[in-house]
Amino acid sequence: MTRILCLGDSITDCGRLFSADPLGKGYVKQLSCLLHNTDHRFSIENRGIDGFTLERLLQNTDFWLESSDPDIVTVLIGINDVGIMMNTRRSSAQQQDLMNKFVTRYELLAKKLSCTNSRKRKLYFLEPFVFPWPRCYASWAPLLSQMSVHIKKISQDHGAVFLPLQNDLDQEAARSGPASITSDGIHLTLQGHQILADKLYKLIKLIISER
Repeated sequence: MTRILCLGDSITDCGRLFSADPLGKGYVKQLSCLLHNTDHRFSIENRGIDGFTLERLLQNTDFWLESSDPDIVTVLIGINDVGIMMNTRRSSAQQQDLMNKFVTRYELLAKKLSCTNSRKRKLYFLEPFVFPWPRCYASWAPLLSQMSVHIKKISQDHGAVFLPLQNDLDQEAARSGPASITSDGIHLTLQGHQILADKLYKLIKLIISER
């Protein structure tokens, strides 16, 4: 049995907290459906929570790891942290200070997730993303790009897989129209969630096959 734990904010949550389905309605649910088509036994748990920042996620990580003892962990976090940096009229220096704290916390998260007594845990760190529709979110892009560089570096340092998303989502939005991918510039439509699910499935399927 391969145990999968998905951590994140409202994009991962995707209605889980307000529905009878513990997997929500987004990429975690879609990933589960894709994995059910394989011959391998697995369990998947959605612990995305609407509104979570990285700090809030860290406060709950130890409990979730202890209760589920996952073989695979996926993380999609950061957009709410960028929102705090952008929406409080902070100076560039203050924004950079918050970014530095984010990096420190993400490194701590990577260490917590990597630590296991019995085996090597596989980690997937997903790139946070935003769309310039509405246009107000275009100003978020530089900080988000900086955040992605840090997450990629942390992934390399801790043996995690960094999963880039922004470019593929932008390309699909250009082909199909923004409304086909995002509902509000931050959250995804079902089509947008399917892109994430497909990418994760291709990676996780290989790991499950080796077990």
